[in-house]
Amino acid sequence: MQSEGYKFILTAPLTEIIDNPGFFIQMGMASMPGWLEGVFDRKYPHWKEVPLNEDGSCASAPAGLRVLEEVLTREFGAGSCVIAHPETVDQFIGPATRAVAVSTHNPLGVTFAAGVYASMFGSSKNPINSLYSLRLFEKIKANPHRSGFRVIVGGSGSWQITETNSFEKLGIDCAVDGRAESRDAVDLFRKALNSEPLPRELKVVHPNNPLSLVIPDKRTAFGVIEMTTGCGRRCNFCLPDLNPQMSVPKDRIMRAVAGNVAAGNTQISLATEDMFIWGFNERQPFFFPNRNALLDLHRSIVEHAGVKWITLSHATIAPAVVDPKLIEELSAMLLDKSPIRMPNVSSHPEGRTLNPLIGLETGSIRMARKIMAGKSLPFEAEHWPSVVINGLEVFNRNNWIPVMTLIIGAPGETPEDVQETLDLIFEIERRGLHVILVPSVFTPLKDTRMEDMVGVTETHQLSKLQWQLMMSCWKISASIALQSWWGPFAWSLGAFLFWAFRGRRVNGPNFTWPAMNFTRMIPSALTYRLGGLYRGKPLKVLSRDELLDTVASKWKPYFADAPGEKSMAVSQK
Repeated sequence: MQSEGYKFILTAPLTEIIDNPGFFIQMGMASMPGWLEGVFDRKYPHWKEVPLNEDGSCASAPAGLRVLEEVLTREFGAGSCVIAHPETVDQFIGPATRAVAVSTHNPLGVTFAAGVYASMFGSSKNPINSLYSLRLFEKIKANPHRSGFRVIVGGSGSWQITETNSFEKLGIDCAVDGRAESRDAVDLFRKALNSEPLPRELKVVHPNNPLSLVIPDKRTAFGVIEMTTGCGRRCNFCLPDLNPQMSVPKDRIMRAVAGNVAAGNTQISLATEDMFIWGFNERQPFFFPNRNALLDLHRSIVEHAGVKWITLSHATIAPAVVDPKLIEELSAMLLDKSPIRMPNVSSHPEGRTLNPLIGLETGSIRMARKIMAGKSLPFEAEHWPSVVINGLEVFNRNNWIPVMTLIIGAPGETPEDVQETLDLIFEIERRGLHVILVPSVFTPLKDTRMEDMVGVTETHQLSKLQWQLMMSCWKISASIALQSWWGPFAWSLGAFLFWAFRGRRVNGPNFTWPAMNFTRMIPSALTYRLGGLYRGKPLKVLSRDELLDTVASKWKPYFADAPGEKSMAVSQK
């Protein structure tokens, strides 16, 4: 440790720098109110433990901080920066320190799902993750050397600082929007080193060449290694989709795998907005997966000595309908390496499942056309419900249990749109399909096509129909996630007590009957009758063959001809 302090200190809130027990805990802490932290403490008593080096610096760090660390080391030399644990960051700050850089994805708790659950519980909008972010900013602000260094905030949540003008309150000098590889980002730290004035905001241009991306070969939290940037489906509410669509070359991914393993990491997680676009080429549309390339990449990771676990990141559901054989072969490779077990829904001998994060968002055809017309490609948006059902059937057959997000209260959403989404949810239930549904209220993210639109912003604004959709999603998710014999009973009783003592007061009368149906304390038929809940209507679902026929003339050459499956070559009428 340098006695005068490092020139540049890199850190992140504790909830974002942890490396155990799994990234699902980060999702929970990004959405649950602060007073529920005790639940995580009891369930995961070691969640706060972060691997450290001998000098107390972090031996594992979020991938974004690793990128910045490598960029600064290249520019300013070895020993110019250090990644510090948020609770001991003061030990690394000294008279020589010129910048403290904080990476955070949700400092003020206003991203998708973050505010909705805190609001539901009658708390402030600050979820657990946000509270730890604010605690870190206060610690840095109070440092005795504060006058000698600048505070720079980056990460996917930096926009929250500029949108709320929280610079003075949090003691922040500059908020950076974009990646660290940019020359502008390097110049920013050079200005800080020379004690020159910094811009209040800095928006850097995203690299447009995959060779320009920095892929660290040091240990990252959860073994996160960047796989792709961008997506290409152009959903109006999505920010990452606006980035250039690029695949990180396999050799660079494998160097990062080797670096993680060498540093003691046994888990690898490929970070992407859609795992199925990796390896795409100009000879075919990106939404037709490159099966051979994807299988080759994952096979290399599986066979790499020292890799014990592999977890999936984001994906889309249409590729499962396009190429079911790909899902089958990926499952044969990856299931034994999955750390997630759901024995009540898995046919794997050890109950293992693969759990990609997928956007469902809506079951309304009208809303699908309006806000995410490209999500169903190569199929038309009008067939989105059929794509979802067929995709889930392929996934479930291969022990994939997707975690799917929904948006409730999007701008322009009508009661009929909510009913259509409920119809899709009910169809999923009727068919016995397994999925973990994560609903949230609409959040207008900066720089997206919907940044200036207004939808539902608080849970007490939800209609009874919207509450029914919210609680129906939770009901399905709880039936899968609660695997102990006592879990469903305890969950139901807890939900009933919450409604009785807090929920009905906080969320209003529209919450009552959807909540009663969720708790199962009253027979479902009775809650539907007494509460006037929507019962749904049959959903016409096209089979996979029928879906293929709808696009046969347009996309025939690009479909994989999998053995034992109907191919485009024989489906055209």
